[in-house]
This record gives sequence, structure tokens and C-alpha cells, in this order.
Amino acid sequence: MARDGARSRAADPDPGGLTPVKMPCRQKPSGGAGDAEGSLRELPRWMRLYFYGMHGVTLDVLLSSLQGFLNHRDPKLVGFSSPYLCVMHSLTHFALEKIFSQKRCFRDRPVVFHLVFYPSIYIGLQILIGNINTLTEQVRVVSGTQLVVHYILALYFGLVFHRGLSKLRLHTPCTPDPACKPSLVDRGHDPLQGLPGVVRFLFFGMHGFLDEVIFTSVFNLVEKSDRTLSGHTSLWSFLMYGSCSFLVEKLYFHLHFRRGWGPWRRLPFYVCFIYAWEFSWGLVLRQFGACSWDYSHYPYNFMGLITLLYLPGWVGISLYQDVLSNALLRVKCTTDVTGRSEGNGEVNGEVNGEVNGQLEKKIL
Repeated sequence: MARDGARSRAADPDPGGLTPVKMPCRQKPSGGAGDAEGSLRELPRWMRLYFYGMHGVTLDVLLSSLQGFLNHRDPKLVGFSSPYLCVMHSLTHFALEKIFSQKRCFRDRPVVFHLVFYPSIYIGLQILIGNINTLTEQVRVVSGTQLVVHYILALYFGLVFHRGLSKLRLHTPCTPDPACKPSLVDRGHDPLQGLPGVVRFLFFGMHGFLDEVIFTSVFNLVEKSDRTLSGHTSLWSFLMYGSCSFLVEKLYFHLHFRRGWGPWRRLPFYVCFIYAWEFSWGLVLRQFGACSWDYSHYPYNFMGLITLLYLPGWVGISLYQDVLSNALLRVKCTTDVTGRSEGNGEVNGEVNGEVNGQLEKKIL
């Protein structure tokens, strides 16, 4: 749960409306290699596994919803995944991360790695995952279309996904220093801005997919005894969850960092906003036959678009939203890969050492 923000204002406030907020103390560069960047490190393993699973569920929902739309022309764009597939995606992409790190072995032949080696490993793993449930019955035959889709996804992971993820770094606060004073944060900007707004929106949209898939799978298990743990959501939920969480995060910044409100004081505003957002989206989507939920058969519902029956769930998600926001505040997107060169694990200090050695030779 998020800690209470700073409650006191500066004794002599800045005319521009700046308020002091306790921020992690930043290390000053001391001239040594990497001292200036000592507070940034690689994303921890648990965070990468979390992201891999969430990203895999998003791809499941995207592909299944598009397939359903092409077959049935259903504007609801419902897609499917499961917590089981989430775990499998986490483990699979963690293994693929290790495969991608071997790119240095193909330094003189990058085309072979990106177009042959990595796609072959990726497709093999996807076929294995798809057959895990049917190994005792009958091996599923992969169609040519599925192979093409797997190959395109392999190119995406090898050329875009791993490269982008390698640029993310976790900001580690330094040891508290009495000489470190609170930073001033402009009222018009987010405190300790890390990831760009577009990236945060995408993260919240994918996390909305994960939330709905887990919720519907557990609901189906309890209500229908469905032990396959199959869950569903809609592509429209990506936009709805992404925009809602993005705006709730802005509300969190204002109420927590600017006003110093505690979590239970902020909670009613979160819940009211979420209900209003869900109702507004449902009302618009219903006009086009694209609303994927209907609570008419639930008690305490309003127009079948919202229901108080889900209030405990929204309360839990609202509190967890603050946890996610605090975690994202520590993630930085670096222009250059800090600490390690892209995909090959070489330390920047080695590169700097080579450059310094060349300079010394020229001076001598």
C-alpha cells in the first residue's frame, strides 16, 4: 500500500507553485565510470517475469479476438487466455531472453540470428506449449497460417521487444543522506517522471487484460466448475482500462503527492471515477452492439452496465493501482542501454576502457 505523501509545504513557496516532495536522493557524478548512473540497474527478474506474462496474455487476447472477428464479425471483439497461459508465457519468454543474450555469438551474422536461429527456437517453444495439454491424446498439427503468425511474432520479439525491454532500468534510491534535501516538483508535472505517458497507457491496458482474464477464469471455475481456467476479455477493454488507470494515476499523483491524502481517503474518489468510467464506456459501446458485459441479472445493477456486486473487486484494484504507479515511477527508459550494451552483456566500463586506452596511445 502506498505511503502517505509529504504533507507540509515549503516555508517560502516558489511563485510558480512548486511544492516540496520527498524524492530519492540522486547520486552526483564523481568522475568514476558509472558513478553517475549507479542508481540505475537492470529490471529484477520478478518484474520481467510479471511483464512477460502480462504481455503474453495480451497477444493471446489480440490474436483470438481478431480471429473471432474475421469468423463471426462480432463487434464485441472478445478474446481468450488463461492464468495457465500467463505462467507459460512468463517462463517461455524468460528462456527466450537467455536465447536472445546469445546474439553476440552471431555478431558477424545478425541476419542468421534474427531470421533463422531465434525464430526457430521461438516457433519450437510455441508448438510445445500448444501441445502440452494434448500430449496424452493426439499431437496438434500446426497449420501454415499459424507458422506464419509465429514467425512474424518471432521477428517482433527479436527485433523490437527484447531491444526495447533492454532499455528499461530500475531506479534504486541511494542511502538516505542528511544533506539530501527534498526536491521541488512542479504542479504541472508528475513527480519523478519515468516512463513516457504512452508507455504507461500501454502498460495499464495490458494489465487490464490480465485482470479481466484472471477474474473471469476464477469466476468460471466457481460458477461453472471450468477447470481449464479459461478467461476472456475484449479488445475494447484495453482502451477502457488503459485510459481509466492512466487518469486514476494522475488523480493519485495529485491527491497523494500534492495534498498528502492517505489511501483510504483517496479510495472513494477512485471507486466513483471507475464506476463512472465503466458506465460511460458501456453506454457508448452498447449503441454499436460492442459492449461485452451485461449485469442485468445481477443485484444492485444500473442499466446492466455497473453493479455494486463488484465493489470489493474495484476496491482491491484501486488499492493495487497505487502499488503499480509507485513501481512504474522507479522504471526509467534510457536512450542508451545503461550498464550493459544491447543484448550482448558487455559492460560500459569495458568500452570506456578501450576508448581511454586509445586516447592514452595518441597522447603518448
